Amino acid sequence: MLKFDEQKAVDSVNGALALRAEIERITDEIWSSGFDGIYWLGIGGTWASCLQAEVFMKERSALPVYVEQAAEFLTTGNKRFTDRSVVIFSSVTGSTKEMQEAVEKAHKIGARVFGFIDKKDAPLVKLCDWCISYPVNEQLKFYMAASRLMYLNGEFPEYEDYWNNMDAYLADALAQVEIKADAWAADYAEKKYEYVKKHPEMPHYFIGSGNQWGATYSYAMCYWEEQLWIRTKSISCGEFFHGTLEVMDAETPVTLFLGEDAQRPLAERVKNFLPRVCRNYNLIDTKDYELKGIKEAYRGTISHLVMHGVNNRVDAHMEAAFCHPMDIRRYYRQWDY
Repeated sequence: MLKFDEQKAVDSVNGALALRAEIERITDEIWSSGFDGIYWLGIGGTWASCLQAEVFMKERSALPVYVEQAAEFLTTGNKRFTDRSVVIFSSVTGSTKEMQEAVEKAHKIGARVFGFIDKKDAPLVKLCDWCISYPVNEQLKFYMAASRLMYLNGEFPEYEDYWNNMDAYLADALAQVEIKADAWAADYAEKKYEYVKKHPEMPHYFIGSGNQWGATYSYAMCYWEEQLWIRTKSISCGEFFHGTLEVMDAETPVTLFLGEDAQRPLAERVKNFLPRVCRNYNLIDTKDYELKGIKEAYRGTISHLVMHGVNNRVDAHMEAAFCHPMDIRRYYRQWDY
């Protein structure tokens, strides 16, 4: 398999799961000192992960939870944000300009900041009241913090059983997702190359909802646009039927993400519509993956992680099919703008 090391993948997820005790210590401290709001802060892909944390909590919790996009927070602000607010964010490099300035603004207001930053020596680390440094697994780290806050609020009674189940089975289950998805992803990438070669100006539509919406938005923008330089549009399943459906025809390239959380019926509505007007669509359904050992009741909460595993394989094969290294950029961080 291209760019895949099964043991490394398993170790990465297990390493993130092992952070739970430290995440619990920090979230317990946040809880004990009180707050008037939890603000998930991000930009680009990290903002997408914030949307996933929000939808996870929105369904289960009455806690005051908000999502802020860093650039908008800097310009518009938020009157609800006070010196009793708590910011939770994630950053790979810890050097993103908008994130640095947004965290600085939060501190000036007097809020406390909990950061997940991949690099221990990143400039942003010094601006955090609490910081955990461990690479990738962003959404998993967010969900550990979110579920702990809900548990402390008496809203996630399955907390111990849930994370014991994840500790035992999640890493292996996600590795097996990538192994199973590989052949399909190779075929998908080859067909996309042929299509894009013939229709370079045609955007590819990605559709998803629930905890797949953050994945949909991020995958379209951060991966296909930023890293592969392919035009895309992302749309939520709920919004698809209020405009986007009118530009669907037989040859429109579409990929629909189907998860297993509460918003799956929205995705199934799109799934039922597409064959009536389009023959160039693909479905990625997390139900197609076994997830050995994961309890049925918990599958929906990790649908976005399953989709990420599938898309990891798509990325590897798209990079090969297009002969385009995904780590090069034309403009992003290439000069000041």
